[in-house]
Parts: sequence; structure tokens; C-alpha cells
Amino acid sequence: MNDIAFSPSYTAFSGDQCLATGAPSHVAGAARAALDAQPGRSLLVFDDATGRQVDLDLRGSPDEVAARLRVADASPEAEVAPAAPVPRGPGRPRLGVVAREVTLLPRHWEWLSAQPGGASVTLRKLVDAAKRENAWHDRVRSAQAACDAFMQTMAGNRPGYEEASRALYSGDAAAFREHISGWPVDIRAHAARLALTAFEIEEPALA
Repeated sequence: MNDIAFSPSYTAFSGDQCLATGAPSHVAGAARAALDAQPGRSLLVFDDATGRQVDLDLRGSPDEVAARLRVADASPEAEVAPAAPVPRGPGRPRLGVVAREVTLLPRHWEWLSAQPGGASVTLRKLVDAAKRENAWHDRVRSAQAACDAFMQTMAGNRPGYEEASRALYSGDAAAFREHISGWPVDIRAHAARLALTAFEIEEPALA
């Protein structure tokens, strides 16, 4: 399984050349060093999880730039400080829930109200179950969207882009590779990397 979406990973390009791929601090340091070597060169940095451009603060030396971003290299769990305990008043705990409007037909409300725990508990269980059942499909869709976002920026005007995009969303890996074959090698390689999960066309069997 592709782990792009589960750990922070950026990729920096200067024109058609890939400068660096990896942790945000590593990529930012490489980008700063490239600017020092050739001031004024164009740089684009992408978040590999989404394929979209990100803005980096590249002021200072490569080491200073990298130091500012090392916190982003940590896992999301490591970035969250434990919250101070909040005294609990009488009644049920809040459980961190967020209240929003849900519109259903009367027969839906009747069914939900008859379930153990009531409507709110049942809806949370249904959402959790749907997330588990659709996890593979969601991962494929995310990979498709990330790859296409990167291709739009770096190859949207290149021959074969529209055909490659259609092949990406249809799960046709062979056609995808064919249509990107004429692109610069680094753009082609990164697009193929982002598309890896999109071409997991066989849903994994349940253990």
C-alpha cells in the first residue's frame, strides 16, 4: 500500500527537474540551497498527499529553513499536546461531539429513535462502519485526485495529459504509462509514483 497519505511528504520542482522528495524540512532545505545556487530560479513545492502546491518560508540558510519545518515532519499525534483536564459538570460527558443539522425523512427518524442508544449513537456507528467499508475506495480516490492535481500543474498543457487523466480515473495503468511516456523524466516519474495507489484496481480481500 502506498503510504504517501500517512506521513508528511513534499516534492520540490525547478522547471522539469525534481530537486527533492521527502520530509518537509528536507525538501525545504534543498529548495533553499537551490535558490542560493541560482537566485531567481522558479520553484514549485507539492504536498504529495494532495498533489497541490504549498508555500514554504524559504528565508534564511538551508539549515534555518529546515529547522522551522522539522515540527511538520512529526506524526500528527506527536504535534498535538495533551489537553488540560476540564472539570466535568453534572450530566452526560460531551465526548467531543459537534452538533450539526441532519435532514432525514420521518421514517428514518423513527427507525433511528428505535435503535439502542438513540439517533446520535446509531448515526455515529453507521458513519464508522461506512468509513471502514469504504477505506480502500477512499484511498484510491485520494490517490487519483493527488496525481491529477500534480499533472494539471506540471503537465496540463503537455500532449497526452487529458488521455492520461482519463486512464488514471479508469484504472488503466498501461494506458496511463503510454500517455505520459513523452513527458520529462522527473515529471513522469513523480506522476507515476503518485498514481501507484490509484492502480490498486483489485480490492484487497478481507482478512
